[in-house]
Amino acid sequence: MKVSVTYFEEKGKENSDETLRLAKKRAKELQITHVVVPTTTGVTAVKALKLLKGFNLVVVTHMSGFKEAGENQLLPEHRKTLEKAKVPIHTASHVLSGVERGIRFKFDTIGPAVIIASALKMLGQGVKVGVEITLMAADAGLIPMNQSIIALGGTGRGVDAAMVIQPAHTNNVFDLNIQEIICKPR
Repeated sequence: MKVSVTYFEEKGKENSDETLRLAKKRAKELQITHVVVPTTTGVTAVKALKLLKGFNLVVVTHMSGFKEAGENQLLPEHRKTLEKAKVPIHTASHVLSGVERGIRFKFDTIGPAVIIASALKMLGQGVKVGVEITLMAADAGLIPMNQSIIALGGTGRGVDAAMVIQPAHTNNVFDLNIQEIICKPR
């Protein structure tokens, strides 16, 4: 099989529209119905809602009161838009750093989840985010486990990476399979 991969020269939200377009195109080609979208304030999720009509969207955001996020919480107006469209919103600790962040701060050491996250970042921050939110959505029962999904990820704001992933739960993290990278920054 030959599949085209798009590499962006720059990272960041400037690639969001193209990432969403490419994800939609590949999802249609593969007859994938579920798309997992990361969001912080909700801007990316609302954009995905508009551009990915007809797909089963799942929005994943970080835990409430996340100190490092500061004011970057899901904005009420975006939450309202997503809820009105009946889009599931999953808010939880980052699966690849949650409890380990506390261990690092308390004992100045790291564990295996941080190592996994760091290894994934070698492919780009967006790839790491896409894997992480897939695990989070799987654990919450929001995506099918018996079929591939599209996962989006980003570097900072917006989305700049899209992948075709066969999901897994966190207790079977190494069964997760990144089947294709649709796009990512170089």
